[in-house]
Amino acid sequence: MAAHLSYGRVNLNVLREAVRRELREFLDKCAGSKAIVWDEYLTGPFGLIAQYSLLKEHEVEKMFTLKRGRLPAADVKNIIFFVRPRLELMDIIAENVLSEDRRGPTRDFHILFVPRRSLLCEQRLKDLGVLGSFIHREEYSLDLIPFDGDLLSMESEGAFKECYLESDQTSLYHAAKGLMTLQALYGTVPQIFGKGECARQVANMMIRMKREFTGSQNSVFPVFDNLLLLDRNVDLLTPLATQLTYEGLIDEIYGIQNSYVKLPPEKFVPKKQGDGGKELPTEAKKLQLNSAEELYAEIRDKNFNAVGSVLSKKAKVISAAFEERHNAKTVGEIKQFVSQLPHMQAARGSLANHTSIAELIKDVTTSEDFFDKLTVEQEFMSGIDTDKVNSYIEDCIAQKHPLIKVLRLICLQSVCNSGLKQKVLDYYKREILQTYGYEHILTLHNLEKAGLLKPQTGGRNNYPTIRKTLRLWMDDVNEQNPTDISYVYSGYAPLSVRLAQLLSRPGWRSIEEVLRMLPGPHFEERQSLPTGLQKKRQPGENRVTLIFFLGGVTFAEIAALRFLSQLEDGGPEYVVATTKLMNGASWLESLMEKPF
Repeated sequence: MAAHLSYGRVNLNVLREAVRRELREFLDKCAGSKAIVWDEYLTGPFGLIAQYSLLKEHEVEKMFTLKRGRLPAADVKNIIFFVRPRLELMDIIAENVLSEDRRGPTRDFHILFVPRRSLLCEQRLKDLGVLGSFIHREEYSLDLIPFDGDLLSMESEGAFKECYLESDQTSLYHAAKGLMTLQALYGTVPQIFGKGECARQVANMMIRMKREFTGSQNSVFPVFDNLLLLDRNVDLLTPLATQLTYEGLIDEIYGIQNSYVKLPPEKFVPKKQGDGGKELPTEAKKLQLNSAEELYAEIRDKNFNAVGSVLSKKAKVISAAFEERHNAKTVGEIKQFVSQLPHMQAARGSLANHTSIAELIKDVTTSEDFFDKLTVEQEFMSGIDTDKVNSYIEDCIAQKHPLIKVLRLICLQSVCNSGLKQKVLDYYKREILQTYGYEHILTLHNLEKAGLLKPQTGGRNNYPTIRKTLRLWMDDVNEQNPTDISYVYSGYAPLSVRLAQLLSRPGWRSIEEVLRMLPGPHFEERQSLPTGLQKKRQPGENRVTLIFFLGGVTFAEIAALRFLSQLEDGGPEYVVATTKLMNGASWLESLMEKPF
């Protein structure tokens, strides 16, 4: 079983089992041998729920990626399409089905929409003349996917853009449905807090859904004490800054997808092979990153500057353990050593991998350009020179550095200045369009609409007040043995996490003025519990807060929340849920208009 999902106070294996059961039930409806045709985007999230072995047990013999034209040959009775409800995918499916019809023996076709059926998609299939070919047309409500023992994600890549640019509430509805599923499995959450327009809408949807199901009051003892719903646009600043935790930097530099990372292979070649030239691998090294691996669980949330010393201590411990074999004299001692060998060898392999990853990251973080960029970011966040054209950004544009890097810095400057003076904004826009091409005018428009890049209105900059009141910038950060969440950005405390920390103690009433400066309403709702299910806390038992980031969350924010969970002062333990795990680059990419 996925042991890493059950180590925390909330056993997320319960959720994983529930969604696996639903998948098995659907597969069993399609009797006989099966081939699955995958919408490629879904293969990663599905891999966290069900390995191939589970599909095989239910007669899945072949798997293909959804592509135009004819399906590859497969001697199976059923063909099942697993797809997101997207119109453009329906056109491909229709092409597949029509070319299959002319091929000979008839197959049974089925379609599974993830996470919802769509009338528009079914209408498109009807218009293309294939709707009648499908025996089962169903939905698979995979709303929240467990990534780790304290982490759930919807992996909805367009959620932020849909909510803030297109006024499309689909992902908010899925978030509310996912939360209702959690309440069915883990009990009703007695208190809901929220900040932001989307948070308010999700809470309203949940309350409405609860009213609709009044008859089916669930009698599960509540695991969560509180739910905190937070809009991403309440804190636009945090994802724009460069994350400085180990996991955050892996994501910044290489990108973590569905808890896997692909790395340059040459760093992972055993030394003796490296000489022969021709033996060098060309395929990227793919590693899974989650708390199932002991060493990764220990270092993932540390500031990168604290990782080296942990790795060198581990190396000494492991080599001392291997040396022990010389001291094993009796048969019993030798037997005991041999029984520990697999664990020791796994630990040695894990150490080798993370030492290689740390070296790769260090090559980036010790470069002059990384240092210059970080200096500019930290000046902006601490309020220095935010209101004029920045010379480093000018140089980046002149040298045609990646556009995403330039946009991220300008957006950071804009957010830290509550918007830019019109002439500064016009200058940046003009330079970008002349250097990178006029097709990016739509992207700039999107960033403005999302509040990331905007002219200063009314001349008032609220950021200094917010920074001071919430202690967002700390000058004396201890990266090795941190005492405050600001260690995850070496000085900057994520605004979103500070809000969660202050909600727990002393409560949001102490920061009413700042809450009003941040976008959207803040609110509190109570949900009544069935009699006999009121929670009685054991002495020393911490509260458990589920915090849901609507619009995405970064690994550095998750690290900061884990840090708060581990403090010994009786604060809450956090479980994090989100629409998408992201970083500044992937976030801005989702807002960029692709040139035609």
